[in-house]
Amino acid sequence: MQELKLGVRQNSTTTSKLSFAIVTPSYAPDYERCQLLSWSISQFVSPTVTHYIVVDRRDLQLFNQLKKPNTEIITVESLIPWWIQRVPFLKNGWLSLKTPPIRNWLLQQIVKNAIVEHVPQDILVFADSDTALIRPLNLNNFIRDGEVRLFREPGVDTDEVFLRWHRTSHKLLGLPAKVNSSAPGFIGNFITWKRDNVLKLHQHLEEISGRSWVETLASCWHLSEYILYGEFVEKVLKKESGHYFDAEKMCHEYWNPQLMTQQELQKFFTKINPQYKAVMISAKAGISVGQYENLLKSVPVP
Repeated sequence: MQELKLGVRQNSTTTSKLSFAIVTPSYAPDYERCQLLSWSISQFVSPTVTHYIVVDRRDLQLFNQLKKPNTEIITVESLIPWWIQRVPFLKNGWLSLKTPPIRNWLLQQIVKNAIVEHVPQDILVFADSDTALIRPLNLNNFIRDGEVRLFREPGVDTDEVFLRWHRTSHKLLGLPAKVNSSAPGFIGNFITWKRDNVLKLHQHLEEISGRSWVETLASCWHLSEYILYGEFVEKVLKKESGHYFDAEKMCHEYWNPQLMTQQELQKFFTKINPQYKAVMISAKAGISVGQYENLLKSVPVP
């Protein structure tokens, strides 16, 4: 695997070389979206950066069509322990011999954590299948004075679901149970994690729970991997994390689960901030890639 070596100024005498990877968990229903993302990465990211696409073994043949010199397809089964198994009668989950059955969305969060134990790159950039780049993305811009960008919006998570995710994170991390009614937001697109921090997170989870980190996360009912990592960085690692916080978005987003008409799609694409590097149209909206692919590929590139 090739790595992008970036010279990063830390001080007047020290230079650190960091490597990047882009990680995308996906599955068959999102294949066309992932195909568009893969195309956009080829267009707008250095070819020396590896893109890892993680799919169930049953979808491997389909996604192998996206393999390129800088694109690797990894199976979920190669990342998870033996005691988690896909079984036919659990359509929306996985059988676990050590925890309750694991829902698909929770397993995806476990997979994002597990991949750090299988890839060598220093910084992981998570990009979901329903995102696509529209302009060049220089990963060097995620580094500032030797620290890595971590998306964090101050005091935006006021919905009960988000607050529940924060409370779960506090419990897993051994932090005070009380969570402010307005908690910081760590959820977004093209989220950057440091590999060594994730390994520290796993060790911390095991010290608190007395079980493996996989068992610990698999036993959760409410969990956000991005909030868990963000809370760990902010409240446990603190200044030792090697991150700086940044609330600036880089993606033009459509989160609503409702369809857009072709006219609404055209209007959506005309409102893209000139500074944005990507577009996200939620798969939950049920809008086919064919409805907006040409619009996306026609976005002006400075």
